[in-house]
Amino acid sequence: MSYLNFDKTQLVNLEYSLSREILRTNRAGSYSSSTIIGCNTRKYHGLLVSPVPEQDNERFVFLSSLDETVVQHDAEFNLGIHRFDEHVYHPKGHKYVVDFDAETLVKTTFRVGGVYLTKESLLVDGQEQLLIRYTLQEAHSDTLLRFRPFLAFRNIHQLSKANMFANTRVQPVKNGVSSEMYTGLPTLYMQFSVKAEFVPIPDWYYNIEYAKEQERGYNYREDLFVPGFFEVPIRKGESIIFSASLREESPATFRRKFSLMTERRLPRASFAHCLTNAAHQFVVQKGKRAGIIAGFPWFGSWGRDTFISLPGLTLAIDEPEVCKAVMDTEVSRMQGGLFPNMGGDEHPAFNSVDAPLWFFWSLQRLEGYWGQDAQIWRWYGKYMKTILESFRNGSLPYGILMHQNGLVFAGEPGIALTWMDAVVHGEPVTQRMGYPVEINALWYNAVCYTLALARQAGDRKFVSEWGSLPELIADSFVKTFWSEQRGYLADVVCHGVQDWSVRPNQVIAVGLPFVPVSRDIQKEVLDVVCRELLTPRGLRTLSPQDERYAPVYEGNQEERDRAYHQGTVWPWLLQPFGLAWLSVHGKSGVAFIRDLVCSFQEEMSQHGIATVSEIYNGNPPHIGKGAISQAWSVAALLLLMRELEKFEDK
Repeated sequence: MSYLNFDKTQLVNLEYSLSREILRTNRAGSYSSSTIIGCNTRKYHGLLVSPVPEQDNERFVFLSSLDETVVQHDAEFNLGIHRFDEHVYHPKGHKYVVDFDAETLVKTTFRVGGVYLTKESLLVDGQEQLLIRYTLQEAHSDTLLRFRPFLAFRNIHQLSKANMFANTRVQPVKNGVSSEMYTGLPTLYMQFSVKAEFVPIPDWYYNIEYAKEQERGYNYREDLFVPGFFEVPIRKGESIIFSASLREESPATFRRKFSLMTERRLPRASFAHCLTNAAHQFVVQKGKRAGIIAGFPWFGSWGRDTFISLPGLTLAIDEPEVCKAVMDTEVSRMQGGLFPNMGGDEHPAFNSVDAPLWFFWSLQRLEGYWGQDAQIWRWYGKYMKTILESFRNGSLPYGILMHQNGLVFAGEPGIALTWMDAVVHGEPVTQRMGYPVEINALWYNAVCYTLALARQAGDRKFVSEWGSLPELIADSFVKTFWSEQRGYLADVVCHGVQDWSVRPNQVIAVGLPFVPVSRDIQKEVLDVVCRELLTPRGLRTLSPQDERYAPVYEGNQEERDRAYHQGTVWPWLLQPFGLAWLSVHGKSGVAFIRDLVCSFQEEMSQHGIATVSEIYNGNPPHIGKGAISQAWSVAALLLLMRELEKFEDK
């Protein structure tokens, strides 16, 4: 029995199936994603979605979907499903689905009368190629398969509309055809492992609807182009393979390539294996460059998210070489002490005050894995010093500067520099200008760690210049943020005004290797966080007792942005919370953290299959929202699982 359990009686229930989404990647930037019955509900869904280097590596949907039709005795049974105007689903291929499995491959079984047909799909590692294997398991008469490809050729954030500029002609290639709909975009090659007859009947399919986009307040109708259809006869027990690729392939290689790719897959046969597979999906490696996709399906690479998630995505699954490759790529992109928070190589945005400080935390985890502090200093010491000096000397933008009290001030009106960065009508929902609590805790940790390495490396000049700073920072930190009466830390302090909103940022301050507060303060902070913010899916971003608390994340873009950091639950915050809890409570706290981590097992067959969502509603039942698979959500669980193992070994 598969670890990933689905109610087979519910597969034909659209409410059940359309709420569950599947994702596969090629670990080089491409992905394939849809619902478990193949009905696209997002503009981001597609069978082959790939980055285009000429477009700053923006991802484009090339093959949106592929409708299969079973033909017997001149009777046609279309297995596809789309939603059109007025919420009409046509065709209704989901009624033929009798089984779905996602343990190794994405596998769907259809039954049409006496016909049993299985469909298994995968992306080829490191290549922009999708392979789908169709096997006729049972049939009592001659069977023909017909395939209609739905083409989009557009950016994932946009929608396609019928137009006169599209090149609607296709060119013959070995066992298939190629399509180059628009100048400047790659050619899509659609081929089969056997000879296939292509019947050119070019046509646009109008007003295909995406329910999730409608829910999110976006445009949700698009037109897709179908150049014609393929026909392939198939016998009982026979398998044929369809390939969609951005380069012409040799059909003779399809069967062997499919088998090799299948053998390499780690089956999602356990909770740990699900998370490991999910972790691999975020890593993008091209040559010597490596990066982390922050989330699927719409996120790109984010500097902050990269450093927060990197140890969990790599070190926790024993892949330190990947960790270092990402580190090396990131430092090559650093400018003046800041890392790109988002954007490609052509248009990076350096607007994150915390990304460079999380860089130090990632290095600490890397050192802890290898136990080679001298190596860390040789590789990254100059970058560490550059970052610290830029914070101290005021060379950074957006008012980022260390003040005379040792604390870091950050921000300008209308600018959001921390991870709570939602903006509505040009104004941050949570401004947090001033001394943010987690920024100054990360600053203290960075200075202390760099001094520790500098002392071991004999860098007397650096130690002389910076040696007295930790004591000043720690003293100012407690005086600025701590309230004995309230029993917790202020979230941000600006020009002497303290914001006493109960938020999770204070838990970051007590979950670092170098902590600027006493053990008693750590305990009190954890008590408050447990009491007001902790849920089975992570930490709320604001206490429910606050009048601004948003219990659910829903509505249009503005409504969702206003709820994003005002109560919405974030799984990634379990990472600093769990580390702080284990640091304070030791072995007696293991069972509590293990229960929190294991509670996510029930999420493996929900929302994003075999992965963890970006966010959850603040109120029970804490339904998954946002991106279906988020890097730092998965990373937090993997890292805590590794931490728990350390206690079991003692």
